[in-house]
Amino acid sequence: MTPYSGNLGWVDLAVSALLIVLAGAVSLAWGLGIHRRLLISAVRSVVQLLLLALVLQWLFAHASPWLTGLAAAVMLGFAANEIFGRQDRRLTGAWGYGAGGLAITLAATAVTLFALAGPVRPEPWYDPRYAIPLLGMILGNVMTGIAVGLNTLTAAVARDRTAIEARLALGHSRWRALGDTVRHALRTGLIGIVNSMSAAGIVFIPGMMTGQILAGQPPEEAARWQILILFLIAGATAVGTVTAVMLTVARLTDDRHRLRLDRLQTRGDGR
Repeated sequence: MTPYSGNLGWVDLAVSALLIVLAGAVSLAWGLGIHRRLLISAVRSVVQLLLLALVLQWLFAHASPWLTGLAAAVMLGFAANEIFGRQDRRLTGAWGYGAGGLAITLAATAVTLFALAGPVRPEPWYDPRYAIPLLGMILGNVMTGIAVGLNTLTAAVARDRTAIEARLALGHSRWRALGDTVRHALRTGLIGIVNSMSAAGIVFIPGMMTGQILAGQPPEEAARWQILILFLIAGATAVGTVTAVMLTVARLTDDRHRLRLDRLQTRGDGR
């Protein structure tokens, strides 16, 4: 089969945008109230992706470890902000941003460097054609895992406050008293990548494999790359979610093993 070599034009994209109109019509018909958010999200994605294309084109033409590092830092900053914004309850002060930000920076950076130094091995190692897409794929999934894990943790702590304080009063350490809550938060944060790996290749063809096949790569080669990406995402999500949850538990308790919900605020709380 001859690989597809045509160009996707603006008219083609305009036709595909009719599906966004269809989704908005569903929202209006059923009174879901998300049609405006849907439109804003669609416009935002178009603008962001086109700007990203321009930035990447410039980065690829001026390959530099400093520019690649700067681009990675900007991506990490936005990812940390997204984690902060997705939490219904968050830690007060700098911890609200820092717990998720530190966790995703540690996990995504470590796993991306591992991939560049090990399985991928581009020349040079900081080649933005490899480093930036790898980091982007890892970030998107780790961000979701951390946000879901933290949201689950803080909601459970607020809900089960009485039971947790009872365990602490009986002499349990903070880690033992919060053990079930921590396990539930970690399980929730990791279930997304577990489901993705379980269904990949049977229920759906993952995005990277699809893109490589459309670009003309042999299916076996595309499958190997997709397997690598899934493994990288799984490792980074595990490291990031565990780090974020443990940092948050440490902040929601103190050295005297007391629960400190005064360090937790709901979204929109001005404290």
